[in-house]
Amino acid sequence: MTGPAPAPRYQLRLAHLYPDVMNIYGDRGNVLALRYRCQVRGIELKVTDVNVGDPFDPAAFDLVLMGGGQDREQRRIAEDLVAKGPAIRAAVDDGLPALVVCGGFQLWGHRYVDHEGGVIPGISVFDLETRHPGPRADRCIGDVVLSTGAGDVVGFENHGGRTYLGPGQEPFGRVRRGFGNNAEDGTEGARRGNAIGTYLHGSLLPKNPAITDELLLAALRRRYGADVELPPLDDAAEQAAHRSAEAIAARRSRGAD
Repeated sequence: MTGPAPAPRYQLRLAHLYPDVMNIYGDRGNVLALRYRCQVRGIELKVTDVNVGDPFDPAAFDLVLMGGGQDREQRRIAEDLVAKGPAIRAAVDDGLPALVVCGGFQLWGHRYVDHEGGVIPGISVFDLETRHPGPRADRCIGDVVLSTGAGDVVGFENHGGRTYLGPGQEPFGRVRRGFGNNAEDGTEGARRGNAIGTYLHGSLLPKNPAITDELLLAALRRRYGADVELPPLDDAAEQAAHRSAEAIAARRSRGAD
């Protein structure tokens, strides 16, 4: 007779911000990728959806995700997000890992100025501003390849706004193919501590296991100590998807190696 399965050695608590409205282009797939890479390592991942009006204490979580949304969705959640902003900034400065995508990325900057000049306030985690160049401007759409500290990252972008980093703001990566933040300066996304902001949908994490594990390891070490290690996984499927996305970008996207 066998007894109950042993409790997982580690547990992580993930806050998914505004998944009811900020979830376009497959951003929810990032949660699935995190869950899978935890599950096969015996790590319990508890996911809590945090929507408008819900209480939110970042100290109760080990990891934060926020997806993308169009301008109207950003307006719907902006006031609530701004109210949560001081606690989020303090948690990021304390090492909280986060991944925020597209509209979420824009609202983690200082502000988003829409195509009519209206201002949607952000929470200033990242030193950046996003401005829409107007209704006649082309959108930044296509496959992307970035050079980052964790190696090449692949994804898909679709945004009208142009994001400009402050002078000391670190980007997430440098554009090899695609448009990036503004189609001008070669930057893509932003980083502050363990928090990553990016325009890359697709969804991002299933095709980029190194980034997924970077977020998980930061979360585990913040909660359990610096000696925590992640056992390696067989990433053959993930790497095949990564190579396929990179090949597609080489055929279709702007840029050159």
